Amino acid sequence: MYSENLFTNSDQIESNAPLADKLRPNKLDDFFGQESILNDNSLLRNAILNDKVGNFIFSGPPGVGKTTLIQIISSNTRSKIIKLNAVLSSVKELRNEISKAKERLINTKRKTILFIDEVHRFTSIQQDALLPSIENGTITFIGATTENPFFAVNKALVSRSRIFTLSPLGEKDLQKIIMKVIDYYSKLQDPKMVHISKDAISHLIKFSSGDARTLINALEMGIGMTAKNDAKEININLSIAEDAIQQKNIVYDKKGHNHYDVISAFIKSIRGSDPDATLYWLANMIEAGEDPNFVFRRLLISASEDIGIADPNAIVVVQSCYDAFDRVGFPEGIYFMSQASLYLAISPKSNSTKSIFKAIEKIKSINFSEVPNHLKNNSNSYRNPHNSLSNWIEQEYLPSFLKGLKIWKPNNHGWEKIKYEELLSRKEISNSTKNKQS
Repeated sequence: MYSENLFTNSDQIESNAPLADKLRPNKLDDFFGQESILNDNSLLRNAILNDKVGNFIFSGPPGVGKTTLIQIISSNTRSKIIKLNAVLSSVKELRNEISKAKERLINTKRKTILFIDEVHRFTSIQQDALLPSIENGTITFIGATTENPFFAVNKALVSRSRIFTLSPLGEKDLQKIIMKVIDYYSKLQDPKMVHISKDAISHLIKFSSGDARTLINALEMGIGMTAKNDAKEININLSIAEDAIQQKNIVYDKKGHNHYDVISAFIKSIRGSDPDATLYWLANMIEAGEDPNFVFRRLLISASEDIGIADPNAIVVVQSCYDAFDRVGFPEGIYFMSQASLYLAISPKSNSTKSIFKAIEKIKSINFSEVPNHLKNNSNSYRNPHNSLSNWIEQEYLPSFLKGLKIWKPNNHGWEKIKYEELLSRKEISNSTKNKQS
């Protein structure tokens, strides 16, 4: 281990830091989750332990360990680590740090790792200031983002970096974190013996949504607001867990069916075109305090999976209702949940969008598909359908060895039926015209 640490603070600041920061590990052995990128033989683990860190971008939702990995790198490197925020740091500050990095490398042969938080907010001017120093090796670049870097981060940075995607923490890892918090309190100068019920643990894990920071903050609040009993112990029950994480435990009926069963019944009622059952299960969720975001996410999926192109407007309606709910909230927002749900329930149904999975399986089963010559860029043999009166010309669009392959299976309902019949009609007209000419 090396003495310098990017996250070292004064005693005063450290004592006031949130518990999530106090418990932040500086060793990989203490890091929970992300086994897919941090297993014993992984590139990332070996790079960190051997001080061979390259240009990286850590992508993932909040609370999954992106900043923690930077701290661990800080504890395992001889390089100087500088932390900047893409929003708060000016171009002048960025150039100043690059200049210092160059002097450091020349005078002491010590490298500099520049960590950019919220890198998806990088401007083109900031990028222009940074890229040359990455390319000539003056600095090693590490970025962190909650967005998909392939869409949100400048392509020039993505092309020069190795992307590591971090996932929400699983139940077992979150349980370990809870035990770590309890252990922390037991070892304080004024120790607190904390006991937590199984349903409280389940509730905290469920509503932390894989976010370690949310889980620790909620548990810290719950412990802090709960008085010791006569035995000098702190007992965290379900009620305290609900207050701490600001989410009530959802119980849908007296038999205790969980929300996955009810959302399943809700979606199946939509798929079965039963508006009455759809509203019944929606009301069940509303009264139970279900998260509206969860309901709308499932409605968006159903709009494509169950209605699809039988009514392409379905997904537009659901998204509009979702946006309207965001503006209005409860209680009036119930109208938008009802409207979206009823629209899907009474819409014509088609699941032909799932044909994409047949295409994916076909791609997996073959080694390579070369694009036919007439479909390649700047091809002289391509025949443009716009040159035909029917907007259709008979030519092959699949590789020759897949000629005649049928992937899409259209359903005979709604807009999809109309458009499929029009497609067949155009082909028939084109073929008829071709036969007459021959």
